[in-house]
Amino acid sequence: MSKGLFEAIRISGTGLRGQRVKMDVVARNLANAETTRTAEGTPYRRQRAVFHEVLDQRVRDHRLSGPAPENPAISRTHPSHLSGMQQFENSDREGVETTVGVAPDASEFRVVHDPGHPDADDDGYVLLPNVDVISEMVDMIAAQRAYEANVSAVQAAKDMFTQALKI
Repeated sequence: MSKGLFEAIRISGTGLRGQRVKMDVVARNLANAETTRTAEGTPYRRQRAVFHEVLDQRVRDHRLSGPAPENPAISRTHPSHLSGMQQFENSDREGVETTVGVAPDASEFRVVHDPGHPDADDDGYVLLPNVDVISEMVDMIAAQRAYEANVSAVQAAKDMFTQALKI
């Protein structure tokens, strides 16, 4: 019985960690929404949290009856394809391994005509970050709600365990 309780809390814990990373990324994007020059000399490039689930190797071996074949569906979800991203992993002996990567958004920078800006080019145009504040706020609210749902799941598991001990 306790394995089920701790497994439920562990799963919710991976969700909590993932949503925390997402909220950190959104906060960083909002803080740099007007940064026109970084250490690289370019405007700030929006970051995004990328979530991946990877089945435990034993589960994969069991389902595929042997070593994993070259299956695009499996290799697509393996964390090795997150090269170049900052990765946050949760790996336990059983169940699901979760990986949250932080990757740059490849969309174009915004261009604004502002001849008085110190970073304006010869024609008076300034490159601004590719951060949309409204989209970031929507992402923040979604991450906050998902975080709260995981906290509620942990509390429900604890309540069920407590009720089971009263029997």
